[in-house]
Amino acid sequence: MSTLRIFSVNEPQKACLHTDDAALIAEKLEQKGVRFEQWQAAAPISADSTAEQVLAAYAEDIARLKQQQGYITVDVISLNPNHPDKAALRQKFLDEHIHTEDEVRFFVRGQGLFCLHLDDEVYQVLCQQNDLISVPANTPHWFDMGTEPDFTAIRLFNNTEGWVAHFTGASLSRQFPLLN
Repeated sequence: MSTLRIFSVNEPQKACLHTDDAALIAEKLEQKGVRFEQWQAAAPISADSTAEQVLAAYAEDIARLKQQQGYITVDVISLNPNHPDKAALRQKFLDEHIHTEDEVRFFVRGQGLFCLHLDDEVYQVLCQQNDLISVPANTPHWFDMGTEPDFTAIRLFNNTEGWVAHFTGASLSRQFPLLN
């Protein structure tokens, strides 16, 4: 179930809001300029579906976002618990960073935890199957895929270079709870 927890940067173990209401999650994130939507596949898909099948199942929503936001590159990324570099990949994303473009992820299956450093608060958004999140450009954030990552996600980009992170050097991300 999708979840939003909001923390003060000064109280990383005590959430001031905890909700799994998708409408409230979208409302709270929209107030901060973050897009949160839930999509439904137009065709059956599974963990064995090809990237082409995944993109075809969500083609209408992808086309809408590309038209609205000017995204030019779309791909599908999958990670499973047997990946030999899963620990190193997890560690890479746990450090606070920004991107000079929106970071857009749609979870076809599985889950991931986006942690957004917004002013003096941290918004933790547990995205699960059918959730889309769009983190605005230059928003400090980090991402946790958990110790046993198992997800497939669609990524949309404004540039052809794909995912490019600029690490902030802040240690804030180490103070907040992560996925088990």
